[in-house]
Amino acid sequence: MKKLKILTLIILLILVLTVPVFAENDTMINFGWLSILPPLLAIVLAFVTKQVLISLFLGIFLGAMMLNNWNPFYGFLRTLDKYLVGSLADSWNASIIIFLLAIGGMVGVVNKMGGTVAIAEALGKKIKSPKTAQLYTWLLGVLVFFDDYANTLIVGPTMRPLTDKNNISKEKFSFIIDSTSAPVVGLAFISTWVGYEIGVIRSVYQNLGIEANYYGVFIKSLPYSYYCIYALIFGLTLLLMERDFGPMYDAEKRARLTGKLIGDTAKPMTSNEITNMEIRKDIKLKASNAIVPILTLVIVAFVGLWYNGYTMLEEPVNPLTIEGMRTCFGEADSSMVLLWASITSSIVAVIMGVAQRIFTVGEAFDAWVEGAKSMLMACMILVLAWSLGSVTGDVGTAEFLVGRIPENFPFAILPVIIFFLSAIISFATGTAWGTMAIVIPLAVPMAYAFVKNGGDPHMMTVILGTVLSGAIFGDHCSPISDTTIMSSMASGSDHLDHVKTQMPYAITISIVAGISYILAGFLSAHPLIILLIGTIIIFGIVKVLGKSVKEEDLRVKSSLK
Repeated sequence: MKKLKILTLIILLILVLTVPVFAENDTMINFGWLSILPPLLAIVLAFVTKQVLISLFLGIFLGAMMLNNWNPFYGFLRTLDKYLVGSLADSWNASIIIFLLAIGGMVGVVNKMGGTVAIAEALGKKIKSPKTAQLYTWLLGVLVFFDDYANTLIVGPTMRPLTDKNNISKEKFSFIIDSTSAPVVGLAFISTWVGYEIGVIRSVYQNLGIEANYYGVFIKSLPYSYYCIYALIFGLTLLLMERDFGPMYDAEKRARLTGKLIGDTAKPMTSNEITNMEIRKDIKLKASNAIVPILTLVIVAFVGLWYNGYTMLEEPVNPLTIEGMRTCFGEADSSMVLLWASITSSIVAVIMGVAQRIFTVGEAFDAWVEGAKSMLMACMILVLAWSLGSVTGDVGTAEFLVGRIPENFPFAILPVIIFFLSAIISFATGTAWGTMAIVIPLAVPMAYAFVKNGGDPHMMTVILGTVLSGAIFGDHCSPISDTTIMSSMASGSDHLDHVKTQMPYAITISIVAGISYILAGFLSAHPLIILLIGTIIIFGIVKVLGKSVKEEDLRVKSSLK
């Protein structure tokens, strides 16, 4: 009741403050500070009420109302027909929704065959502690480098039984998945992101009249993607030292001492259809029943990206060379390819189960449907998050934030300003790609002007790495980011608990990255030297702030209280 009153007061306050501002046409040309209200309302309400769906919906509704002369009736209608339906009408988004349902279905069939239990038993011989369970999860996350969606939805279902068995909290599990998805793909030489990033770089460089090897420019910027690099280093440091701090420590302590992997009030992003599924007692458990469908998913996705990208090329290349593969991956429609992979792996799983007489075709489809049901909450939140992203684009949230940069300031602080600006935009909009498209055309010309006036020529490369890195901050931890949502779903975590426990870590990483960009701007130091300094800072932070999460240490501390 108290939360409902707070929610009502916040909505009334926003309406009182903003109703006097009207537009003469269907949309306002410039909402100014008001443009940040839709994402701000959604994010704040989500944390206050812990109701993600209603919070996202109200954020969309507020934006739609702003775009329709503050008329609540038209705002409500446009929320439904323009933004919610519009999100599903987008072929990319529709493919991702079907991909999620198919992944859930495949996991349901694999579980019905006893595959997840078998692979857990097989890996359990090597994984004998929470530390090794987390390290294997981190390593698998690094190895699946070609797409962030595929990363989360391969690592999560594969490692979930093992992390559950070793009492790893869902919050920590989702953090490991999240910190090895977008950050890894952002650093990959070949991925579904590369083509888009190179396309944005190419457009800006050509507008400035600069001829260059654009892929080479992208590769040179990677050492300056400090946030991505530090996200991996920070996560690995926590795992090796077996320490945590902040709300993550509390979550890990709860899981290790009580066996409760989620909090008492948590609402997991996956339902219990899969975990409650009965497995026949008389069947032989085979790890291959899980490994083969998962490998099918990986192989079809990898080969499909290569093939699909090749068919999209306007000019033919040799697809067997590294350059050709990079070009093919960059041009691929990853949403369509992931759909191919998930459906194919589902078919393979069904055929395997029927061939082994574990279940009939009808029972296989029942298991597939039960698995797909577990993804319903994630799909609903994704549709709302995409809709909110469309609203924030229409009201000009990102453009307003970009315009806050003063024209005259020392160029030495340009990298750190661009980094935090990119991070804020990405967090507010939940999209790394949109942030890149908005900030790169602003930041690169500023750096180019500095270079033309006799400044350090490396500033162009530094700034590119800064934007790419800052954009991934929001993709990594924003509650309205699709990758963050998928990480919660893949781990079975409460979404807001995942965001709440991960946020202190993301902010810590961003502060270390900010220090690194200050060093890059003022000292022009070699990126490896800066990375070494940043790594030492991370080690010191974990050593000083971190508390041991070893079970024996936790029990000793609890007994002393």
